[in-house]
Amino acid sequence: MPIPLKTGEVLRERYHVQERIGQGGMGNIYQADDLRLEGRKCALKEVEHDRNLPEKVLREAREQFLREATVLARLDHPNLPKVSDFFSIGEKDYLVMDFVPGKDLRTLILEAKAHNTFLDERNVLDWVSQLADALTYLHRQTPPIVHRDIKPSNLKITPDGLLKLVDFGLVKVLAPDEETITIIQGQGTVLYTPLEQYGGSENHTDVRSDVYAFGATLYHLLTCQPPTDARQRFLQPESQVLPRRINPSISIRTEKAVLWAMELHPDQRPDSIETLRQYLFGTKELPPRPMSRSVRVHTLDALLAPPESILFGVSAILLLLSLISTFGR
Repeated sequence: MPIPLKTGEVLRERYHVQERIGQGGMGNIYQADDLRLEGRKCALKEVEHDRNLPEKVLREAREQFLREATVLARLDHPNLPKVSDFFSIGEKDYLVMDFVPGKDLRTLILEAKAHNTFLDERNVLDWVSQLADALTYLHRQTPPIVHRDIKPSNLKITPDGLLKLVDFGLVKVLAPDEETITIIQGQGTVLYTPLEQYGGSENHTDVRSDVYAFGATLYHLLTCQPPTDARQRFLQPESQVLPRRINPSISIRTEKAVLWAMELHPDQRPDSIETLRQYLFGTKELPPRPMSRSVRVHTLDALLAPPESILFGVSAILLLLSLISTFGR
């Protein structure tokens, strides 16, 4: 665990550390004052790479951090905090972003749960519409940018109702023909992480990985219960409870959108956040898709049913036909 900065420390004679507001295995996030711009508060994202990495890999990781930080600094979208600076001090790299006031959505989930209620679907859909704007903007960059750590605690609502997607700790720039090394060693948060994001290779993740995390986040917001993680669902397809069984007030269309986004195989998910948004808000219909694993299992069970079960079913059908014939006379 990296040694955290102390309150009162000043980095680069500019950023005055006030407090630590987040932490992870490879770094911390701090709130700081910008001494050059009076009254401006910022967030410092600290990254300390694994010191056990081979020297060549460590050097490549830090070079990639600088390349990706340069890309992030060019972004300008109302639902993303502005990255205003990046630098290195010793073994640590830093991103400087706008500090976003307000509560994160995880806090709102916990508050609703404490009151034995659910978040209003209209509010949730307003938030995820803003999230879709941010993700579509990221995915349409050249090359595309995948966030890879979408979850309620990384979504903040400002006092005036604006949603901000924060924390670019696991961002991936999909540069073609380039070996990708994660900025922070890690795979995202298990509950919102698709299967393809596990394992040693990062080359299998694309914009559809964010689609899965979007759906898992929407599931949590609507039900106030975390989704079952993808690995468990792969082994036990029936382990995840349908959203409307938890919260019957959820609309059928919204539930279908959540389930579509959370398909285990990327090819069965929407091909983009925009496609998902169009269905979610009623301007697009679901395409024909292959049967899910659970449906295939039930079909197979029926085919492999014991002979007496099949005989009973045939008898019932014959009885029904007999009754129809009798009444027809």
